[in-house]
Parts: sequence; structure tokens; C-alpha cells
Amino acid sequence: LGSLYHDDVMDEAETRRGVETVNAKWGNLQAILAGDFLLSRASEIAAALGTEVAGLLARTIGWLCEGQIEELRHTYDVGRTEASYLASIHGKTASLYGTAARIGGIAAGHDRPLVDALTEYGNSYGMVFQIVDDILDITATDEQLGKPAGHDIVEGVYTLPVLRTLALGSPASDELADLLGSPLDAAAQDKALAILRSNDGLASSIETAQDYVDRAIAACDGFADSPATEALRAAPGALIASVSVAV
Repeated sequence: LGSLYHDDVMDEAETRRGVETVNAKWGNLQAILAGDFLLSRASEIAAALGTEVAGLLARTIGWLCEGQIEELRHTYDVGRTEASYLASIHGKTASLYGTAARIGGIAAGHDRPLVDALTEYGNSYGMVFQIVDDILDITATDEQLGKPAGHDIVEGVYTLPVLRTLALGSPASDELADLLGSPLDAAAQDKALAILRSNDGLASSIETAQDYVDRAIAACDGFADSPATEALRAAPGALIASVSVAV
């Protein structure tokens, strides 16, 4: 939650999940301080769970910052690589899920192979979550998202569907490349979204998300049979289903 407060300040976001953001309601200074407080509180809780957990949380906050910096390095960069994108979303999203799952395994006293499997599950689920979120930013409405649609391309953040569309080598991808590279007005945003929604970049991105779904499910192979394990197996697929409905 603390990281999202900071993210909303960086994005100058006015809504999050259908409600007014902290920065929009109370200002950037309050949002930054509230985010700092939440992260410090998380560190305090982690320290109470032991030095390994505290170290994991500290490292994950570092990954979060590195992922965000990687994204900022390539703002409005139509030449951004998929490797850059994947490294960024691992740092700013997937690592949070992976660490949460790992800390849960450690705190529960599980053996290391199971803890590692939980970490793999969390990382894979987080990759699915972010790729799906990036697809929805293109395909969904403001109401469905609870925040403005198409925000990423306006801010110069070119995600997997954009990179895949640019790589098609088609007239549509050339047209998209001509539009991108600088801030978009409303008409250019609508045109870019229309191109993205009508080409194969979306379907290709869904396939990549499905690969991470498969990795998450495979990580569950060593878990004991239980309703909890079945829920874990089903959860990544539910994310993909939300995309297919929107598309």
C-alpha cells in the first residue's frame, strides 16, 4: 500500500480502484509521508519476524525502486526492449508477490524447497498480474479499471502489448510508432488505442501471460492437496479470464 501511494504521486493519478487517491485528496506531501510511514511499519513488522525476513523486505524495496527506475529510463522510448519491460515489472510488481509468498513460507516454518516453490509461485503470479493490468489499460474502460484507461501510453510507459505491436513490422505498427515518442493529446491517444486493440500485440501478450500462469501452476506441484492449493492453482487463470472478458 505504501508503494502504491508513492506510485500515485509519480503518476499524478487522481483515482485508484474507483476512489480518489491520497495525493489527489490531501496532496503529494501527505501521500509521500503516508507511504513512508506504511513502509516503515512494514519494516518494523518484518524485523519482529527475524533478520532473514527483514533482509528480504529491504531487498524487495530495492527491487521495487530498480524496477521503477528501469521504467523511467525508457519513458517515451519506442525502442524499449522486452527485456527492459520484463525486468521492470519483476522489480516493481512480481517481487512484491514473490517476497510475500516467501515470508509466509518462512514464518510458517516450511522447509526450503517448499519456501522456494512458494517464491516461484508468487513471482509468476505477480508477472501475470502486471501483464494483465497492462493489457487492461488498453482494452478496458475507465469504469472497469477504476482509473483512467490508456494512462500508460499517455505517460510514455510502453508496455508489452505496445512493444509487441511495434514489433509487427506492419503499416499499423509504423503508424503507432509515428504517434508515440512524445506526450499524446486526446485524439492521438484514441488513435493509438484503436491500433493496439485491433492488432496481434494483445493476443501475443496474453500468450506470454499464460506462460507465467503455467509456471505458477507448476510451482504448486509440491504442495499438499488441499482447498488452499486448489485456490492457488486457480488464481492465475482467473486473472487471464478477466482479460478475455475485456477483450
